[in-house]
Amino acid sequence: MSNGSTFPPPRRSRGILLLLVAVVMAVGVGGWLVWRSPGGGPSPAGTTASGSPSDRDDAPTHGTGSPAPTDGAHRLQGRTVLLDPGHNPHNRDHTAQIARLVNIGNERKECDTTGTATNGGYAEAEFTLDVVRRARALLQAEGAKVVLTQDGDRPYGPCVDERAAAGNTVHADAALSVHADGSDPGNRGFHVILPAPVGAGAADTSAIVGPSRQLGERLADRFAAATGSARSNYIGHGTGLDVRSDLGGLNLSTVPKVFIECGNMRDPKDAAQLTNAQWREKAARGITEGITDFLAR
Repeated sequence: MSNGSTFPPPRRSRGILLLLVAVVMAVGVGGWLVWRSPGGGPSPAGTTASGSPSDRDDAPTHGTGSPAPTDGAHRLQGRTVLLDPGHNPHNRDHTAQIARLVNIGNERKECDTTGTATNGGYAEAEFTLDVVRRARALLQAEGAKVVLTQDGDRPYGPCVDERAAAGNTVHADAALSVHADGSDPGNRGFHVILPAPVGAGAADTSAIVGPSRQLGERLADRFAAATGSARSNYIGHGTGLDVRSDLGGLNLSTVPKVFIECGNMRDPKDAAQLTNAQWREKAARGITEGITDFLAR
């Protein structure tokens, strides 16, 4: 007989009871998760209190212990880039040494030159060193190993044949020589110099002409986008690209290599950009993005 209650409870009552228990447990666990620890508020799922991704087996970390970005980070890991700051601030004090002739394969040319300067006295060699140092930092942030031909640490030079050899020695995946032009006022814009087919003496560019053009095209596109500068109005017929066979730094290279003339130092409008530190940072970013595009293709 029944007295109005049963043990165990009927199937429906038992289901309600289990539901109530589940609710109580969820509330309790939720309250514990929200409370966490004194002084620390709730954190979104998948992040730590600092907002960085939670520690997981698939979240690589930097040496500091902070999780490394995973979206496009270190795109140049394992790559070597040779950066060549054109000329040297001390070349003007060693004119005899830089005037000596070196063999570039198809002719003999001066070891190096002093480079040009703005009408206000800002030297090309100072400009190139500044831009290259900025680009080095950006490329290293992408994971690249960056080698410089000089870092203001030489009495003069190096000579153009040594500059080419530097990239060859480290087996650079890409090499870039940074310059600024010294043309007539009114001639504006940047251009990228590509190696011509040369096979003479120690010069043989047959293996690098194709990849160097790819590097140059990507560099020109990215440099224009980053700096807002126009392609040269006096070289390259609007393409911003020029092909030359008289540069030892290209003739003697065995790795993909180009030169960039970032602007005309003798034109007042171009000079205003070249002497501006913020613009030089944009130039370094354009260089970095162009090289990255080439190497990450």
